[in-house]
Amino acid sequence: MSRIAVVGLACRYPDAASPRELWENALAGRRAFRRLPDERMRLADYWDPDPAAPDRFYATNAAVIEGYEFDRVGHRIAGSTYRSTDLTHWLALDVAGRALADAGFPGGEGLPRERTGVVVGNTLTGEFARANLMRLRWPYVRRTLAAALREEGWADDRLGSFLADLEERYKEPFPAIDEDTLAGGLSNTIAGRVCNYFDLKGGGYTVDGACSSSLLSVATACRALLEGELDVAVAGGVDLSIDPFEIIGFAKTGALARREMRVYDRDSNGFWPGEGCGMVVLMRADLAREQGRRVYATVAGWGVSSDGKGGITRPEVSGYRLALRRAYERAGFGVETVALFEGHGTGTAVGDTTELTALSAARAEAAPDAPPAAIGSIKGMIGHTKAAAGVAGFIKAVLAVDARVLPPSVGSVDPHPVLAEDGAPLRTLRRAEPWPQDAPVRAGVTAMGFGGINTHIVLEGEGDGQDGRGRGRGLDAVTRELAASPQDAELLLLDAGTTAELRARVAELADWVPSVSYAQLADVADAARRRLSGRPYRAAVIATSPEQAERELRRLLEALDAGETALYTPNGSAFLGHVTRPARVGYLFPGQGAGRSTTGGALRRRFAEADAVYSRVRLPQTGDMAATEVAQPRIATGSLAGLRVLERLGLRADVAVGHSLGEITALHWAGAVGADAL
Repeated sequence: MSRIAVVGLACRYPDAASPRELWENALAGRRAFRRLPDERMRLADYWDPDPAAPDRFYATNAAVIEGYEFDRVGHRIAGSTYRSTDLTHWLALDVAGRALADAGFPGGEGLPRERTGVVVGNTLTGEFARANLMRLRWPYVRRTLAAALREEGWADDRLGSFLADLEERYKEPFPAIDEDTLAGGLSNTIAGRVCNYFDLKGGGYTVDGACSSSLLSVATACRALLEGELDVAVAGGVDLSIDPFEIIGFAKTGALARREMRVYDRDSNGFWPGEGCGMVVLMRADLAREQGRRVYATVAGWGVSSDGKGGITRPEVSGYRLALRRAYERAGFGVETVALFEGHGTGTAVGDTTELTALSAARAEAAPDAPPAAIGSIKGMIGHTKAAAGVAGFIKAVLAVDARVLPPSVGSVDPHPVLAEDGAPLRTLRRAEPWPQDAPVRAGVTAMGFGGINTHIVLEGEGDGQDGRGRGRGLDAVTRELAASPQDAELLLLDAGTTAELRARVAELADWVPSVSYAQLADVADAARRRLSGRPYRAAVIATSPEQAERELRRLLEALDAGETALYTPNGSAFLGHVTRPARVGYLFPGQGAGRSTTGGALRRRFAEADAVYSRVRLPQTGDMAATEVAQPRIATGSLAGLRVLERLGLRADVAVGHSLGEITALHWAGAVGADAL
């Protein structure tokens, strides 16, 4: 099959205003989740911890775009048109323009306008158009309220005056219906808006494949290019739908996460919602090269299928396998040659199991001895952006192929049982890795949607040979630094000259931290660290989320209000202290029964000293982690790695104690047992 070149990229997702920011966030494992802001949807109105509560949802977190402003004046859009049109239209227009500029067509200059088309993935337009419909529901509200007040004995003259005032207040937030309202509330006119602005005449329309919409739009555009209908295509998706209709609807299907959102994990329990927009510019590869366009990657094939008689809201193995088969038949190579999969990965128990089972079986049947491929999902970073989800994963995979880097599988903490089986064909990554030297630079991207729609697109690196091999691989300095930065928790440190001053600082942070995202918690920790000045009254909190940080800070406030100056919580996550003399440090080395991971976790990702210890020992990655033959080397390795990191940080202990197996590590600390012997 002739290849389709990806020549332009642009996006706006939570905590990512550009593809570069999205890629750096992926490498660094930054997660954009935060408590759902009241400005978007009041938790007091809609949240209930009981999943069965009517008209309520049970998840409190989402990934939302902050600080976005559409340049109406710069785009020469009339104020009335702007106000009457759903924001999805303007976000899509903005991002499409940026994608065209990235492709070398700034402002649409140089485009073959009669042979340039636009295909946008979207479902239900957006939350703003839906909210504005409430204006037209006033007659129902008036009748219902009037009937209730008459039953309470209100006279007609009093009722009429009250309802007249209320009507004005009720309608005030919603723009008046005008000649732009209907077009501004339709999904298809999102694509039409882009065509209209840039004077494109190759055709513009919206495809609705539910959560598969935006990846389906890319496949649709590729087909139009391959068949010669278009020379340039803008494709992607937009979704701004964090509103009661969608969120409560997902809650009633059980799809929202009841605990921490995990992806391809033993505790996959649902997703947190997200939003955003992604657009790509596509051309036939030969034409793009002829024009000297920068090619990020090429589309080698795609496959689309439906689940037939399968479930309407849950994926089926057979349907997904069919999309995979069609994609790789079109590509001309096998699924076993692909080193990276950007999966659908919603984090639901059924969805993750179905996807991993189908893809693992396809690879195992194609080549049982093929090295395991990496798999991840961008939803672990920005939540489920629904109609804009597929293109978000597509952009991430394109950038991975372009950089020759396998990004970490954000959100996979304890890999799913399908991935933990001996000889599993897939694996998740805790940190970025160079593209395998002996593997073709190929990636597969998947999206699935309600109604049983499945889409899979295959990418190949530009500049590689017929076998997909060619350009060098490796991590540059910036990538190495970003890849080393993810960690499992943050340390918030505060100090002050008096208890009153310390209380004020703890209270300030406790009031602020609920509004930050998971990723920004690291920024908060760094900002707090920079304010330290060695003062005697001190507080510390270890937190894995903004919610936990607030909870532990409130605990410190309670202790300070009770007059306490010393506190150490049982779980070690909150600390108060008053320094009166130089500290002494002691180490306690654990015995058998501690932990269960052999990966080295954040310690190994962050510190070369720990990585060197783990690389030397080569602990098993699968099997029974509690078995003595695995547990003892695992625990001793973890202790030795921790000791090397503490030495690297300049920490020296005055005394060390070992429990059980830890006695041997303590002897090593004392110099009685060498590292090789340990």
